[in-house]
Amino acid sequence: MDMLIFAVIMPIVVLIVLGIIYGGKPAYEGADYTFIQQSFGALTSIAICAGGVMGLPLVVSDYRSKQVLKRFKVTPITPIIILLAEVTVYFIYALISLISLFAVTVLFFDFKMEGSIVEFIIGWLLVMVSMFSIGMMVGGIAKNTKVAGIIASILYFPMLIFSGATLPYEVMPRSMQRIVDVLPLTQGIKILKSATLDLPIDSMLIPIVIMLVITIICSFVAIKFFKWE
Repeated sequence: MDMLIFAVIMPIVVLIVLGIIYGGKPAYEGADYTFIQQSFGALTSIAICAGGVMGLPLVVSDYRSKQVLKRFKVTPITPIIILLAEVTVYFIYALISLISLFAVTVLFFDFKMEGSIVEFIIGWLLVMVSMFSIGMMVGGIAKNTKVAGIIASILYFPMLIFSGATLPYEVMPRSMQRIVDVLPLTQGIKILKSATLDLPIDSMLIPIVIMLVITIICSFVAIKFFKWE
């Protein structure tokens, strides 16, 4: 139920509120795209982050606390299989959220995808894999649900507030932009925003590299240091 609320319902509610307030207005002064177009990629990223960074580690750590993983340890199941099974569940949540957000924006707010849908889907998959790798790392090494919840909250809420999902990245002071650039979700939103608005490909290269590096490092840590009990 938590994921249904935070990964599916909450992004739709935020989208509807933004649509009612801003409608087809420019995202910021001088922008040639609307606030809804700017928000679509951001809200899609938030839905991914909710499942990957908040939901995934709590479930895996809960299995550890309840000795479920300890029982799995004596079977042929590997950490990779366990983590991939959980990733599949949260992939479904993210996919439902994406379809729902797209349907609402098209039906009620005259949304138009300026860029390539194929590029957007590829970017969406990259953001999902990267966010999920962070969740797998936290869930794989956290001692229990309480520790996992603390770490997940420290990672999730700053990204939710400061990554550009609410306040557009472009209107932030330059000093603030440099700070929020360290947040993985900021880079994910840049990728999906660029794909949605058909921005130059060179603007996506650094975020793509950062997300790939995060994926590799976090996945390695999650599998290498996975705790059964």
